[in-house]
Amino acid sequence: MPSSVGAVLVTGCSSGIGRATALLLADRGHTVYATARRRAALADLAAAGCRTLALDVTDEQSRQAAVDTVVAEAGAVGALVNNAGYSQSGALETLDLDEVRRQFETNVFGLLRMCQLVLPAMRDRGAGRIVNVSSMGANFTFPGGGSYHATKYAVEALSDALRFEVAGFGVGVTVIQPGIIRTSFSERAVAEVPGPGRRPGPYDEFNRSVAEATREVYQRGPLARLGGEPETVAKVIARAITARRAPVRIRVTPSAHYLVAQHRLLPARVWDRFLRSQFPTPARF
Repeated sequence: MPSSVGAVLVTGCSSGIGRATALLLADRGHTVYATARRRAALADLAAAGCRTLALDVTDEQSRQAAVDTVVAEAGAVGALVNNAGYSQSGALETLDLDEVRRQFETNVFGLLRMCQLVLPAMRDRGAGRIVNVSSMGANFTFPGGGSYHATKYAVEALSDALRFEVAGFGVGVTVIQPGIIRTSFSERAVAEVPGPGRRPGPYDEFNRSVAEATREVYQRGPLARLGGEPETVAKVIARAITARRAPVRIRVTPSAHYLVAQHRLLPARVWDRFLRSQFPTPARF
């Protein structure tokens, strides 16, 4: 019930899962603080009843200001939905380390810091919910996705530790593992793949293939039919913050269930053979 949850702070609401979650929760009567780096991108959410805030999860002043606003107006963040994140793809040798750090700042360190900022008021209330949006990619790794998958493995580890550490204060922690979701996520992932240099490189064809495979999986391929819409995940998040007892982990969409099960069943070498059927193998010219 909305009254028992308190104010809900959702990160990454300019599109996709975050936007769908904010709209659904507001429609169900929750007090929702929808956030994004640019507040102007949230005008439609404000019209739908959300309170909107500018929030860059990689900036400490921005993070603190957003949480302080919710605490001042609502007494505490009753539920935090850590949704902000993006995918960077490409062969690991080709990635710029500053770009990798930027991804970890958004997907991991920003998420952890948001948890740290909301917990004091949650502990004072003796209640609270934290929902961390991870990925089916926290269970396996696609070639070209090492950096992104690493961030999601990290989110799982942090969430599992946090769940134990805050349970005694009445705070529940849930991890959401979406599979293929039809959003602008794939467009951002493709845009982040490093392009070829001025000279031909050993990973040029591989990186091109990663970009094409990403488009295929999310937009046209057979796995796309096992995907879902952002609203599918939003309903699961709503259930997680209102359930009598916080679920530990929820996997969303048939694609997530299928691929995670396949990875668990196949020996590592067989899984690698499966991946070679989907991606070219980088090799000497």
